[in-house]
Amino acid sequence: MPYKALLLDRDGVVNVDHGYVGDPSRFVFMDGIFDLARHAVDRGFRVAVITNQSGIARGYFSEAAFLELTGWMRATFQAQGVELAGVFHCPHHRGGTVERYARDSFWRKPNPGMILEAARRLELDLTRSVFLGDQPTDMEAAQASGVERRVLLCPQDVPPIAPTAATSVIRRLEDLIPTLR
Repeated sequence: MPYKALLLDRDGVVNVDHGYVGDPSRFVFMDGIFDLARHAVDRGFRVAVITNQSGIARGYFSEAAFLELTGWMRATFQAQGVELAGVFHCPHHRGGTVERYARDSFWRKPNPGMILEAARRLELDLTRSVFLGDQPTDMEAAQASGVERRVLLCPQDVPPIAPTAATSVIRRLEDLIPTLR
């Protein structure tokens, strides 16, 4: 039987979005991310990260540096009692300066490619899964891939954004905990 999942955007959800975070010295975990992830795992969710990483295409950091940071992030989650089922990233961006990555991609949100690949590799039932993101493109990708619950993280100090494909909006990560079953 396929698994349900909590699918997390990275920048702005897992970590504070300082803009093109490519090494641990600039990576600050969001308040409540570990409690949320532990709660999800305790309720039978697989937890995975789905992240656009145009900083690679723009030449701000290499894909190898991203993968090294990802290993560190996964180890930190594990030390907090959460095994990430997967981390899926898209290094491509049409406006990139690194020729290898300067193109459109089906994996780049708002396209559904990364989510569909996560579902295939991790045996996920997207109709029973939750996507948590902080951008309209996250919600669009989740909707296009068939994720039923699409939760937009919109902190109180940020003005409401234009309507999205979100099914609900939360102000803090801990607001999602009571709704995960």
